Amino acid sequence: QVQLVESGGALVQAGGSLRLSCAASGRTVKSYAMGWFRQAPGKEREFVAAIRWSGGSTYYADSVKGRFTISTDNAKNTVYLQMNSLKPEDTAVYYCAASGYVKLITSPGRDDYWGQGTQVTVSS
Repeated sequence: QVQLVESGGALVQAGGSLRLSCAASGRTVKSYAMGWFRQAPGKEREFVAAIRWSGGSTYYADSVKGRFTISTDNAKNTVYLQMNSLKPEDTAVYYCAASGYVKLITSPGRDDYWGQGTQVTVSS
């Protein structure tokens, strides 16, 4: 079993920055890749970024490329999402997930591990 707990969501002005954290636990957590997703009201869940614990491999949605950075602290079993130059359209509930690297990017689903989400609101 893998448990994921997100934190760091807040209300921020457009152009501002925010860092989300995902604390991961479980004996097998390091065997999975980690990802961030988001879901805005009335919209489907959207992939944001993915990373391998082993480092070196990251992947971003085009909508956040150059503004968001995903990273890990392997000693703390924590995944971060640094969000810069935030826009109102970034407003959503952000979720952390664990699964296979390719699966996170191409076909995430209920069979993956998910956190409870953290709200990010960007005001204009």
